[in-house]
Amino acid sequence: MSYSRGIFTPITPPLNRKLPEMSNVIALKKPRAKKIPDLLQLKIELAWIKPTIWRRILVPESITLGNLHQVLQVTFGWCDYHLHEFDFGGKRFGIPDPEFDWEPVRPETRVQLKTALGGMSSFKYIYDFGDHWEHRVKVEKKLPGDPELSHRAMLLKAANATPPEDVGGAPGYADFVAAMTDPNHPEHQSMSEWHGDAFDPAFVDVVAISLALHDLKI
Repeated sequence: MSYSRGIFTPITPPLNRKLPEMSNVIALKKPRAKKIPDLLQLKIELAWIKPTIWRRILVPESITLGNLHQVLQVTFGWCDYHLHEFDFGGKRFGIPDPEFDWEPVRPETRVQLKTALGGMSSFKYIYDFGDHWEHRVKVEKKLPGDPELSHRAMLLKAANATPPEDVGGAPGYADFVAAMTDPNHPEHQSMSEWHGDAFDPAFVDVVAISLALHDLKI
């Protein structure tokens, strides 16, 4: 506007003058939703024991081997007192220990199960190199991911009790069961005192295992 003798007069821009253009506005991209990992159904059997001691579980395929170790410990009721390692067709993963490893194992902490498998459908998990508990793990199927299980494992089914720690491997376990289940066995009393409780080789506390797995974030 201009002011002349007390009168305001609007200033009109020339008709051929372009008004300043609005700067380009870049729309913000929506963040990509994080993919829910597929699930792997695993069946784990303890080698060299009859009747077979086994568990069937679901885990996300993105689980690291370090976390899978924790899942297997809970699933079988081991106490994590001893060393362990995974064997994928000769490729060994675990916690490197230069004092004990003749052939050093690869660190397990950040390796995902799907990467370690590399297309294979089975592998081994060994716990306690003295008793040598060999777990034979088979990938039975792949299932679509579930948000509730993207950071948890689930027990589907189980059969037979896990041996006590330090019982002496498969042969020692056979002797232990024979003594514990026969009150007239010459070692029944000593085995009962050593174990400290009754033992049913066919009993699995699936409720306790399921609750422990639910509380274990992976």
